[in-house]
Amino acid sequence: MPFSSSDADTTAAVQAMRKPMRSVLMGVAGILLVAPMPGLAQKEIPKAAGHDQCPLGYVNTLGTTCVSPVDYEVAPTHGQPCKPGWMNIGAGYCKKKKGPLGIF
Repeated sequence: MPFSSSDADTTAAVQAMRKPMRSVLMGVAGILLVAPMPGLAQKEIPKAAGHDQCPLGYVNTLGTTCVSPVDYEVAPTHGQPCKPGWMNIGAGYCKKKKGPLGIF
């Protein structure tokens, strides 16, 4: 059965709507991949603004990031004290306390 002009119009409309939606989704995905997400286990984190060193448990890559062989749940301090249940690990970051001693 051949396509009618209304089918072609519908297809063109759907394709026209996909382009902006694809751009928005790619933009959101890019932001989520680049931005540090506080409170999530992270093996690689960006150096906090104003700090040239890495927090406790992370190794300096000599660039703009720090890496760790362990997944720590970290969050940037933004100059504020750490929340209850979190400990300051230096270089602008807090780590969520785990275990009975709150160390690991």
